Amino acid sequence: MTKNVRVRFAPSPTGPLHIGGVRTALFNYLFAKKHNGTFVLRVEDTDQNRYVEGAENYIVESLNWCGIPFDEGPGKNEKFPPYRQSERKHLYKQYADELISEGKGYYAFDTNEELDFHRKEHKASGKTFIYNWHNREKLTNSISLSKEDVEKRIAKGDDYVIRFWSPKDETLHLKDIIRGDIQIDTNVLDDKVLFKSDGMPTYHLANIVDDHLMQITHVIRGEEWLPSLALHFQIYAAFGWEAPEFGHLPLILKPTGKGKLSKRDGDKLGFPVFPLEWKDPKSGEISSGYKEAGYFPEAMVNFLGFLGWNPGTEQEIFSLEELTKAFELERVNKSGARFDPEKIKWFNHHYMQEQSNETLASEFKTSRSELTSIDESYIAMVIGLIKERATFISDFWALSSFFFVAPDNFDEKASKKAIKEDTKSLMEELVTIIEAADESSKDTLQDAVKGWITLNEIGFGKVMMPLRLALVGELQGPDVFDIMFMIGKAESINRINNLNKTI
Repeated sequence: MTKNVRVRFAPSPTGPLHIGGVRTALFNYLFAKKHNGTFVLRVEDTDQNRYVEGAENYIVESLNWCGIPFDEGPGKNEKFPPYRQSERKHLYKQYADELISEGKGYYAFDTNEELDFHRKEHKASGKTFIYNWHNREKLTNSISLSKEDVEKRIAKGDDYVIRFWSPKDETLHLKDIIRGDIQIDTNVLDDKVLFKSDGMPTYHLANIVDDHLMQITHVIRGEEWLPSLALHFQIYAAFGWEAPEFGHLPLILKPTGKGKLSKRDGDKLGFPVFPLEWKDPKSGEISSGYKEAGYFPEAMVNFLGFLGWNPGTEQEIFSLEELTKAFELERVNKSGARFDPEKIKWFNHHYMQEQSNETLASEFKTSRSELTSIDESYIAMVIGLIKERATFISDFWALSSFFFVAPDNFDEKASKKAIKEDTKSLMEELVTIIEAADESSKDTLQDAVKGWITLNEIGFGKVMMPLRLALVGELQGPDVFDIMFMIGKAESINRINNLNKTI
């Protein structure tokens, strides 16, 4: 690829960044880094009625947490400022006027009532109203009106829009990196509104102008924009500009595989659909985020990388650097990608194992008041014994509480299974063995206890099950002798005696 690759992620700050938006940002980032290009953030905030305070900061924080920060954008390496569309609105009128002068656009004065009348009339006849070549000469616009009438209406302050002039009887040959060659009959296209009399452009005009001025070479966006591709190609051609290459990403589907993933699906099934927690500034409603739910950003990125793309191999675990090297837009699927909440847990479990025990210990300690006075190195040793069974840091306490606090009760079902007629006497004997044992290592404790069991030909289960019950409170957890070594002889004996008191 010879051209200097420049891609953009252009969200609207109308609320929190949906997981689908994060996937779009990720694929743009991967493509840019793959080709030593630039990842641009542009904030498309022209719809001020839907603007939500704090949403822009949320978008930036989300990208940073995921490890895919923008290279160029608001307040950062501003090569083509400004990067908020609301601050660029002075740019667009001249381009709308240029389309008018070139005969590629026209003024339309139709009122909402007039357009509604035409829509209802067409519907009554079983047709769909489309404002284009077949009726524009009959409607209220600068094609049907005289030049003088148009000038009078504008001077009088009549509301108008500027529509794009879409040609008749042509076939557009378009190319999409993901979807291949596309042919469009221009007769089915409507003359889209590009500019409004309030001085604001529509998305279609602002998007094209900004991409051109910011020298965007590749537009990678969701498939919901695929119906706009023909219009955008035509607008580039109307200006005589070289169009960027386009790639439209597949939808992210509900876990059932039917329909687009929404926040409601996450609420219903109990998983986040946003990267970070979001508090709605108006309603105060709090939506959960993957960060706060205990997911590692590496797990989210790895998971999202496989939503609609695959490397063509059996490999599933990819670091961000590995994803960058392997990523190809041509390997993105056309069909929708099903969101699997269990799969992202699988990724999180993997990345949990890759975290250092010390790092996890620091986070775990701050999450539990019971650990405030516990040495972090001890916590790290405990985590080394239990993290294989954990998916989240929040799982640690249930898996390890007995390393820090003696059980205050014993599982009823486990007790029935572990305690027999001779259990109390065996546990009393075991106490004397432990008291005399060398506690310098797990192995010395193990040798002492197992040696006694073997020498006296006692069934291992008759000792090991009640011993585990005494130490843990139930019949699960890491190796018994790891637990004994960690909590020490004195505490082990104390717990055995506590169990004996209940027998």
